[in-house]
Amino acid sequence: MTQTDEFGEDLADFVRRVGELRSARALPPGEQRGVLDAALFELQHAAETLWPRYERLAARAPGGTSADRRERQLLRTLFQRLPLPVALIDRDTVVRRMNFAATGLTAVRAGYATGRPLTGLLIPGDRAPFRSQVAATARGEGGRSLSVRLQQRPHEPVRATLVALPVPGEPQPTVLVVLQPGVDGAAQPAGPGAGAAVGRRLPPPDLAEATQRAGMLDLVDTMAATLLGRAPGDADGVLRAAARVLHGRFADWVIADTAGARPLRRAVVLGPPDAAARPLVAAVAEQDPAACPLVAEVARGGSASLQVRPEDTRAFGEDASGAAVLVRAEVSSLLCLPLLRDDKGVLGVLTLLRTGARRAFSMAEGQAADVMSRHVALAMRRPA
Repeated sequence: MTQTDEFGEDLADFVRRVGELRSARALPPGEQRGVLDAALFELQHAAETLWPRYERLAARAPGGTSADRRERQLLRTLFQRLPLPVALIDRDTVVRRMNFAATGLTAVRAGYATGRPLTGLLIPGDRAPFRSQVAATARGEGGRSLSVRLQQRPHEPVRATLVALPVPGEPQPTVLVVLQPGVDGAAQPAGPGAGAAVGRRLPPPDLAEATQRAGMLDLVDTMAATLLGRAPGDADGVLRAAARVLHGRFADWVIADTAGARPLRRAVVLGPPDAAARPLVAAVAEQDPAACPLVAEVARGGSASLQVRPEDTRAFGEDASGAAVLVRAEVSSLLCLPLLRDDKGVLGVLTLLRTGARRAFSMAEGQAADVMSRHVALAMRRPA
């Protein structure tokens, strides 16, 4: 193992330990002294060990010749222009890079997908098998393929072919994923237009998919019209109007928290209209947003979070009795979006919850919500 690989392994271990320390925030105050000591030790380790090693490696790293740089640029261009949808992911299915054809197939921007698990694009039943096969490929057990279905087109099987791809400078192999829609694993006969899409059968138009996309476009249009109709300088009014557009039609719960010079405060809570949900709506309205780990993290980092069947049931805090809000509300999926300022700070955080048997948020819907959140932030920043 090279020095770069060893440094990568040590850095990955450091990141894992920091993640464990972050999860210790739920401990009682009396037990947090030991966690503080461990955090200080990790900071000392980063300052005295990891940083000097990084400086030494950076000082020795060759810049590469102009021919090497041209070849890398050629390979990047070739990857982007491949006619088949292709993505590079790590062993945890997190997207490292996605080409133009893959963005067209999934209807998700490459910039939005990067850093998020590719399994978020799949229907829930296909996620565990896909993760298992990716992990096996990354371990060096050979290439393989399996049939998966995308959330945007659940009735059309997509053949995912996985191959381990060692990347220079990376401690772990990257997995190359080739997605072939309309291929069930058997060779398809050639026909007109086969040169443009080898082995692909053009599926008939999907009415459900077309209807869903038209609905999303109509929602974005309604949001734009609503925001343009608000008077400039009324940030709270803009936020309430945007929440009403999203409530019911796009999410069962719409919760907005505002930030700025003062700490986070809860500004809008729209929940289910039935009488049985009123006590929970009141409890959520009385919550301190700073006590919601997910809201605090999005406000601090400025990055959106999409979760299906959230593993951390206390990510949105607790009610007065100590019960997890996500459990009481029977949340099946959530979107937590920052409302960004010009200086990359946050004006607030917008949280959308779907409950019960309602279909989970897809990554395409997450992208649309991300666009709307940016429009809301722009409207809130308009001066009077």
